[in-house]
Amino acid sequence: MNGKVVFVGAGPGAADLLTLRAVRAIAAADVVVWAASLVQEEVLGHARPGAEIVDSSQLPMEGVVPLYERAAREGLTVARIHSGDPALWGAVQEQYDRCVELGLDVEIVPGVSAFSAAAAAAGRELTIPQVAQSVVLTRLEGGRTPMPPGESVREFARHGTTMALFLSAARSGQLAAELAAGGYPPDTPVIVAYRVTWPDELLVRCPLAELEETVKRHRLWRHTLFLVGPALGSGGTRSHLYHPGHFHTFRRADRRARAELRSSSPSSASASAPAPAPAPAPVAAPAGMPDGPA
Repeated sequence: MNGKVVFVGAGPGAADLLTLRAVRAIAAADVVVWAASLVQEEVLGHARPGAEIVDSSQLPMEGVVPLYERAAREGLTVARIHSGDPALWGAVQEQYDRCVELGLDVEIVPGVSAFSAAAAAAGRELTIPQVAQSVVLTRLEGGRTPMPPGESVREFARHGTTMALFLSAARSGQLAAELAAGGYPPDTPVIVAYRVTWPDELLVRCPLAELEETVKRHRLWRHTLFLVGPALGSGGTRSHLYHPGHFHTFRRADRRARAELRSSSPSSASASAPAPAPAPAPVAAPAGMPDGPA
């Protein structure tokens, strides 16, 4: 019988944010591996009596792989608990690939990410109609893990949408400077979220101009997430989803409301605007001259 490894997303901290699937995976495991520095101890209450509990907070990859090797030899089930969602900065892929090489059955159970937990705690929707319809998840460059070309905070900030920034509190001054250089105004709303859903959770709102001072005043450098963008300060606007003029497979639209919705849509306004005059034909540059300014 093959052994099995289940990578379990434990969420941002609170034990009651585990999914039912995560609870079942922990309860079925012969060995439960968890990081005491990142996961609340209450999650271990779901482990069965007699399960082997291993704290990985001081173990490198080489300290965990022998557990997977033993699982392959002895047909054991290992629940490897990760904070947040394993899909984000979890160093899961290298472990997953090694488990596949060992012939183990492997499963990943997604978890609640800290960025969504922070938005919930702050009572904010990150995608407000006509303000922001995208969320960028990233981290500040220049840390221990190099960033690929083109993935700088400054470049992402040029989009002007909502950003969730992980692993960046230790260099809050640099973070604020990069966000500003990317185009966010000084009064852009910021939510500083420390250990969201833990007993010592801290949420602080401030404008971008005060981000660095806020972080240093509260002495934050680990377990801190930043939400940034205009959507964090905008009131809720009428969504099409629940508008009586909107229709879908299970609901018919009210005709009058449908007409009002179409007339107020930005796309219809642009469609009714007069078409711009055609641009003049380009003039060829003289021979030997560049096609653009020097």
